[in-house]
Amino acid sequence: MTQELDRLVGFGRFLRARCLPVGTGRILTFSQAVSSLALGPEDLYWAARTSLVSNKDHFEAFDQAFADYFGAEKLPEEIAAQPERPGSEPTEMGTIEVEGVSSGAWELPDDKTEESDEEVAIRITASSTEVLRTKSFEDLTDEERARVALLIRRIAPIIARREVRRLRPDVHGDRFDLRRTLRGSLRTGGEPFRRARKGRRTKLRPLVLILDVSGSMSPYARAFLQFGLAAMEAGRVVEVFCFGTRLTRVTRSLKTGDTEGALTRVAAEVSDWDGGTRIGGSLYELVRLFGQHGFLRGSVVVLCSDGLERGDPAQLEAAMGRLARLAHRIVWVNPLKGSPQYEPLARGMAAALPHVDTFLSGHNVASLEELAESLG
Repeated sequence: MTQELDRLVGFGRFLRARCLPVGTGRILTFSQAVSSLALGPEDLYWAARTSLVSNKDHFEAFDQAFADYFGAEKLPEEIAAQPERPGSEPTEMGTIEVEGVSSGAWELPDDKTEESDEEVAIRITASSTEVLRTKSFEDLTDEERARVALLIRRIAPIIARREVRRLRPDVHGDRFDLRRTLRGSLRTGGEPFRRARKGRRTKLRPLVLILDVSGSMSPYARAFLQFGLAAMEAGRVVEVFCFGTRLTRVTRSLKTGDTEGALTRVAAEVSDWDGGTRIGGSLYELVRLFGQHGFLRGSVVVLCSDGLERGDPAQLEAAMGRLARLAHRIVWVNPLKGSPQYEPLARGMAAALPHVDTFLSGHNVASLEELAESLG
């Protein structure tokens, strides 16, 4: 659909290059009509002519431009022999009747009501952005990856909060603060005119991203690293780990420098990037190092992997059990889930799912936005 839209808009610009007065509004009318009606080759000609030109003196130049742009040596014989169809003269309403299209369908836009270039550019950009939001990371071109990176940078995850043990002064608190009340009464001759209150404050739970960078997950790992960067820039407490055959902490590499530089350092730091997968062993190492007295306790854990475990599924199940007891919530993101035919039948995925709170896909920007909302 995007390629077809570019082709139609390009024809309007091609006519401009031939010095024909084709406004942006006419190009938009032509593109919308052809896309919605799925016209054949001959109807495409009449749709273009009735939408893009209105002066008879421009018909000959238009015919030549149409033949040059769409790759035809000459126009179809019946069109060339009969350039003016019966009933094709402009009416008082400014419409032209075309075979197969009802009267009034091709209303020529008035020059005064044509949309500005900025308005049309915004509409086309919005349409292109929507296509990118739903396109799989695996199918993106290099140019599209750069645009998708900007979309991911705008995502601000909503992280759950937790109460801390220490109380603080709070006028709306649910507890009476005797010490502050007595101290304040010294200013009023020992009479406690103002009763102080206190309550528990809350803070964001840590977000822990555990990213599979094995060969099967390589197209998605970069997008999730950008997701981690977006969470850091939004002021979240984020820890990022990568694993293939072993676990690597990359939080410090992501925190320093620009985005591209951070991603380059991470790729150099992770020695098993684009290699095999040992999910169970990597998670066991994570729990052993950061479990009891680290940030894992009470955190929100996001594990991105396709679940294609090459190690022992029993080890993965045990590690997931320990992680579930430490974390506040575990979200497993599997890009394969984006396919309607997917079923979690892999040994690793089947062993891990009983300990997972939320199971999502993560194959495009739209699914990352869903992930950001689910973390709260």
